[in-house]
Amino acid sequence: MVNSNKRSSSWSACWAKASSSSSSTTLLLLMIPLIVISGFVSVLGPKSSNWVFVANYTTWIWSSPSPGSLKVSSVISPPSDGALGLRSNLVVVDILNKKIDVEEAISDESLLNRSSSPPLHVEAVSQSSQEANVTKENSFNNILPNSSEPRIIVVSWNESQNPPIVKARRQREYTNLERLEGHLMRARSVISEAKTGNQTQDAEYTPVGPMYWNAKAFHRSYLEMEKQFKVFVYEEGEPPLFHNGPCKSIYSMEGNFIHEIEMNSQFRTRDPQKAHVFFLPFSVTMLVRYVYVRDSHDFGPIRQTVIDYVDVVSGRYPFWNRSLGADHFMLSCHDWGPETSSSVPNLRKNSIRVLCNANTSEGFNPTKDVSFPEINLLTGATEGFLGGPSASKRPILAFFAGGLHGPIRPLLLEHWENKDEDMKIQQYLPKGVSYYDMLRKSKYCICPSGYEVASPRIVEAIYTGCVPVLISDHYVPPFSDVLNWKSFSVEVPVSEIPNLKRILMSISPRQYIRMQRRVLKVRRHFEVNSPPKRFDVFHMILHSVWLRRLNIRVPEDQ
Repeated sequence: MVNSNKRSSSWSACWAKASSSSSSTTLLLLMIPLIVISGFVSVLGPKSSNWVFVANYTTWIWSSPSPGSLKVSSVISPPSDGALGLRSNLVVVDILNKKIDVEEAISDESLLNRSSSPPLHVEAVSQSSQEANVTKENSFNNILPNSSEPRIIVVSWNESQNPPIVKARRQREYTNLERLEGHLMRARSVISEAKTGNQTQDAEYTPVGPMYWNAKAFHRSYLEMEKQFKVFVYEEGEPPLFHNGPCKSIYSMEGNFIHEIEMNSQFRTRDPQKAHVFFLPFSVTMLVRYVYVRDSHDFGPIRQTVIDYVDVVSGRYPFWNRSLGADHFMLSCHDWGPETSSSVPNLRKNSIRVLCNANTSEGFNPTKDVSFPEINLLTGATEGFLGGPSASKRPILAFFAGGLHGPIRPLLLEHWENKDEDMKIQQYLPKGVSYYDMLRKSKYCICPSGYEVASPRIVEAIYTGCVPVLISDHYVPPFSDVLNWKSFSVEVPVSEIPNLKRILMSISPRQYIRMQRRVLKVRRHFEVNSPPKRFDVFHMILHSVWLRRLNIRVPEDQ
């Protein structure tokens, strides 16, 4: 009994005024498990009936939640638009340049959703009307194992049910290429939506008017390009064949573009994993000057140089082989540009070829290739070339002066040289007569093709405010995926050269004035600036490449 009293006293000290009887001992033994259980509940139990745990994923883009809460929104599928085209019906193509199913391309699960987030495959969670509470970041460290792979943990617990059952589902980690392709798909969607939406205002320049096939879509596309487009320039190769080009000749745009893209910090990236396109920085003009043996008629040395270069970059990097060259581009203003691209079959077949010589009869493909202007910068700049009088102060109906290059010019001179006072068409100008002064005095400037379809006279006419008259077959004018050339120029088939004056005279004075004013407005897209300015020729070339990249889809390596 003494021992029993001592034990009873001991329990009394811990649990306050407990009886020394055997009934008290029994009661205490029943209370101990209840106390332990309640302690665990108070520590581990939730404060609300439902819980959702979401692992940190830095690339998700959510609306900013209030502290301690998160609104779970449904995943938005990528837009089901067709292939992007601001004018022509461009198609989504795969790396073999075959048309693919547009619906499949747009519904690909690797594409990002409208919020630029990776599509999430989350099991449905039944939630109450209350917002789900989320634990603090340090709670994840205790619950989730250390792993770089994102995962989603769904915990469902009602107070009336048993303790929670945790179900883990691993979330797929998207590659850099998949994220890049997803953002491109999102860009295609917003550009397509812009076609019928409100015009985006731009403090510097807002494209408007019939000079554009769709000004709103072009503007949105241009802004998307500024926001995300990245170009990787291969650093392999040495000047003068690579990373170099002419800047004071009829082929000056080769050197100008190579220089500007290599100096550019907005669009050029040093990280190839972030690049949308890859630039092959060789100059065809320099290859002709330094590799080709004059009058040898042997194209072999140029061909081998290009083959060797592609072999080098495809051996050091995975990107050429990944796409078979479809996300690579070359640029050439030399007449031999198309032939040079034929050195490597996939360069001609798959790659984006930016060419002055945009001749569809020689394989130029407007769906994937880019036509850009031939600009003769004799001084390396445009100072003194820009500007001219108004439409009412141009007394000459039409003007042309130039040599007998190619098949078209002889026909033009045969029908019109010195045969009509209104048509100042001749091979050579009299001594003391300025070529540019004649451009500024003329309403229409005749721009016939020479040996090749491109002609610097087109840009010379635009610079001086003269309405260009394009006489060519199989020629795709520069930036014609954006610009509606029929609104500010006259296109005359070669077969209609005998009727040239009648065609020009049939244009009413009011229509001519409208066309001349539009020429002045589109001039900014052909101007050469150093450093480049928004919407100038450098940016228009990039935009044309950007559009082509939007319409291909590069698959991940298998």
